[in-house]
Amino acid sequence: MNNGYDAVEENRRLNSKTIYEIISAEGREELARPLPSLGWSGLAAGLCITFSLFCEGFIRHHLNEENFLLENLGYTFGFVIVIIARLQLFTENTITVVLPILKKRSMWSFIRMLKLWGVVLLTNFIGTFIVAFLVTQYSMIDADLLNTFTEISINAVDQPFNTIFKSAIPAGFLIACLVWLLPSARGGAEFWVIVMMTYIIAIGDFAHIVAGSVEAFILLLQGLITLQQTAGYLFAACAGNIIGGTFLFALLAYNQIKDDR
Repeated sequence: MNNGYDAVEENRRLNSKTIYEIISAEGREELARPLPSLGWSGLAAGLCITFSLFCEGFIRHHLNEENFLLENLGYTFGFVIVIIARLQLFTENTITVVLPILKKRSMWSFIRMLKLWGVVLLTNFIGTFIVAFLVTQYSMIDADLLNTFTEISINAVDQPFNTIFKSAIPAGFLIACLVWLLPSARGGAEFWVIVMMTYIIAIGDFAHIVAGSVEAFILLLQGLITLQQTAGYLFAACAGNIIGGTFLFALLAYNQIKDDR
C-alpha cells in the first residue's frame, strides 16, 4: 500500500502554491548571495549566452541559405547552457527574486533586489561585450561568418524603439513562464522546456535583453549603429522584459496563490 501511495505522490503534478514556494526559496538564496559571487556568475552567463547568436549563425552559414525555422533552433542553445549551468541571467531574476518579495515585503529585500538586478545585468553585458569585441576586433571567426552574424543582428536590433519595447514584453513573459515550469520538469524534461520556450522567443522575433545585447554590441563595434541606438535598444528591451516577467507573470503568479492557506 505504501509503495502505491509513494508512486502516486511521486507522479503528482506540483500545484501552484508549491511551485511558488520552490521558486521563492531559490529567490531568497539568490538575494542572500554575496554580490561578487553574483557578478562572476553573471559574467559567465553573458559569455555563454552568446552561443544563441553563434549557433543560429552557424546553422545559416553552413546551410548556405536562410531556413528560418531551423536556424532559430540554434538560438535555444545559449539558454540551455546558461540555465542548466545555473548561471545568473538577468531575465530569470525578473521573477525568481521577485516572488519572495511579493509575499513578504520589506525595504531591505527591495533594495537588495535592485542591487542584484544591477550587478547581474551589468556583468551579463560585460560578458556579451567581451565576446562581441573579440569577434569583431580580433578575427576570431572568418569574414563570411561575421557577415552572417551581422545580418542576423541587424534584423534583430535595427528596429524602432516602440517595436523593440513591445516585442520584449512577451520575451520577458516567456522566460518567467520557463522559470515557473522548471520545478515540474523531471529528468530530461528540463532540457525540452528550455528549448521549447526559448524557441518561441526566437521564431516570434521577440527581444531578449541579454541575448540581444551581443547583437547590438557587434553592430556598434563595426560602426553600423551609434552608441545612442545601442543604448536605446538595450533600454527598450530591458524595460519590456521587466514588464513581461515581473509586472505580468510574477504578479499573476502571486495573485493566484495569495489567498491559499
